[in-house]
Amino acid sequence: MLSQILYEDNHLIVVNKQPSEIVQGDKTGDETLLQRVKDYLKHKYNKKGNVFLGVSHRLDRPTSGVLIFARTSKALSRMNYLFKERLVKKTYLAVVKNKPPDTEAKLIHYLIKNEKQNKSYAYITPKKFSKEAILSYKVIGKSIGGYYLLEVALETGRHHQIRSQLASIGCPIKGDLKYGFQRSNKDASVCLHAYMVSFEHPVKKVPLEITARPPKGDVWPHFHMPGII
Repeated sequence: MLSQILYEDNHLIVVNKQPSEIVQGDKTGDETLLQRVKDYLKHKYNKKGNVFLGVSHRLDRPTSGVLIFARTSKALSRMNYLFKERLVKKTYLAVVKNKPPDTEAKLIHYLIKNEKQNKSYAYITPKKFSKEAILSYKVIGKSIGGYYLLEVALETGRHHQIRSQLASIGCPIKGDLKYGFQRSNKDASVCLHAYMVSFEHPVKKVPLEITARPPKGDVWPHFHMPGII
């Protein structure tokens, strides 16, 4: 656990989530990252009883990267506000096989979530019950194997937003069978990584910028991006 911690103080703890980890419990019954962080805090600070830890945002199980937990209810409510008001800047890295139509572009779609399929569908024009989804991307690298590395900046935080929007322009993320990639990754991950978050600390009121290196496996090491990979 210690090696995954990116930032820690009395109010927040930020970790680098690995692709196989699940943030909160689901029908699989697998151990959660939430519980692992609680156990770490309980042991480190010799806490008696239950440890408070709040989840202000989530990452899909197959994805990796920066994940913020709140250690107090005050920090949680303030982080919830920052996310709601889009005051948290989120930057992702995504590996795709197909070259995007533009080297740099802004995508605006309208997403409809299918609950049964746990999948979001992207449309160019608004539909009934759809939610606007906005992101910007730019191509920042290409690997020997012909994969492209995209830097993606999120303006909204919709269900499977990056996965759905990139697939809609013909660029499904490597390993993402659900959104049209041809085959899965060996570890069942998708090559989508929450690389950086920046925001004002909810209590200290100072700017924070936290980055997380992508996983060592799969295609990530084939990109030579100093300071990123």
